[in-house]
Amino acid sequence: MRRLFPVTDPTPDVTDTDREWPLAELAALYAYPEPLPGAGVLRANMVTTLDGAAFHEGRSQGISGAADMRVFGVLRALADVVVVGAETVRREGYRPAKAREAFAEARKAAGQAPAAAIAVVSASLDLDFTMPLFTEPVVPTLVLTGAEAPDERVAAAREAGAEVVVAGSGRGADPARLRAELAARGLRRQLAEGGPRLLGQLIAADTVDELCLTVSPFLTAGDASRIAYAAQGLATPARMRPASILTENGFLLTRYVRETA
Repeated sequence: MRRLFPVTDPTPDVTDTDREWPLAELAALYAYPEPLPGAGVLRANMVTTLDGAAFHEGRSQGISGAADMRVFGVLRALADVVVVGAETVRREGYRPAKAREAFAEARKAAGQAPAAAIAVVSASLDLDFTMPLFTEPVVPTLVLTGAEAPDERVAAAREAGAEVVVAGSGRGADPARLRAELAARGLRRQLAEGGPRLLGQLIAADTVDELCLTVSPFLTAGDASRIAYAAQGLATPARMRPASILTENGFLLTRYVRETA
C-alpha cells in the first residue's frame, strides 16, 4: 500500500513507498475526529468501478479487493454503529460485526462495545429474523423504521432480540432523525455501508460528513446503479475535500470530508 495524499516527504515527486500498513496505522489515518461532536459523525464507505458501478452481479464483493476489505475492516472496528439498508442486508447476506482482538483495548478505552452494532434501515421490516445478524450479534442489532411500520413485523423484530428504533413519523426512517436517534444512544461514530438508495437519501438530507470511496480498477458496463441515488438531490452540491488517498494493486482508497469540517 502506498500513500498518494497527503504527501509527507517534502522532496518533490516523492511519496510513501509501497509497504504493508499495520492496522494501528490505518486506524490512526481513519480515526474519527476528536473531540467528537455531540451529534456524532456520519461516515459512508462505498466501492465503485471505473465506470461508476456500485456492484457486479448484485453484490459489491466482485469489485472489491484485499486492500478495500482491509480498510473496510478497520472502518468497522472504529465505528460505534454500522448503518445499512434492508435491501443490502438481503443481497449481501449481512452478518454481525466481529469483535477483533487487535482493537479490543482501544475500543474499551473509548467506552465502546466490543464490536459495532448493525442498524438496519427498513420501512416494511421485510427481513429474515432467523439470520445470524439477528440471532448471533455481539451487541443487539437495531432496526430503524417509521411510526407506521407494520405492527406484526415490529413485533417479530423485537421477538428476535432486535431493538426497534422509531426514527420517522411515516412508514420509513427519516435520514436526519435516524442520525439523531443513534447519537442519543451513544452511537456517535456512525458508518453507513449503503446501499445506493440509503446513501442517496442520506446525502439528499445533507447528513453525510465523510465519504470513504474505493475506486476499483474494473470496467463492468451493465445496469448496476451508481453508489448513491435518490428521487431528489441537494439544491447545492455538498463540497468535500480530500483527507487521504492510498493505492494498492490498482485500487484507489480515498477519504473525503466536508469542506466545513
